[in-house]
Amino acid sequence: MTTPPATPRARRVAVPGALAARDDLAGAHYASAFALPVPRAGALMTAEQWARAVFEGAPAPLRRFLMLGWTLGLGLRLGPRTSPRHVLGWAVSDAADHSLTLTARSPLMLTHNVVAVEDARVLWATFVRFDRPVGRPLWALAAPIHHRTVPRLLQRAARDAASAGETTRGDGRLP
Repeated sequence: MTTPPATPRARRVAVPGALAARDDLAGAHYASAFALPVPRAGALMTAEQWARAVFEGAPAPLRRFLMLGWTLGLGLRLGPRTSPRHVLGWAVSDAADHSLTLTARSPLMLTHNVVAVEDARVLWATFVRFDRPVGRPLWALAAPIHHRTVPRLLQRAARDAASAGETTRGDGRLP
């Protein structure tokens, strides 16, 4: 009997300079990145599929917790969850060959999540710009949850993708 390979661990990494230098991400007061080693990550799923697997593939109670934290805790204005231009309410603001940028705004802050798929890893970077002083302490309360949740959701998405193989539905979402 063989045991399935262990799911690799997502680790906090330095935010790539090329990402931090992007015009739409410049001026962020907070930036963090997590990388998950995944062989053939780009062949396994697109950046949009990774983003959907991370947010929309989370267990329902966790999705509800995240959405409550985003909307009630941080005041983020999310769009329709079922729209193809949104990922669990986050607007798709930029889509390139191997990356996807999700954006949400509140009166207190502007937030971006960037998913970059490379040959052997998936990178999830978060950028927050505080538009009002009260945004900083609110994010300080949310950041520890963010630091614990993003790596776990990345790992879960990789595990689910590996168990599902390379099969996706016609709309690009995981089965």
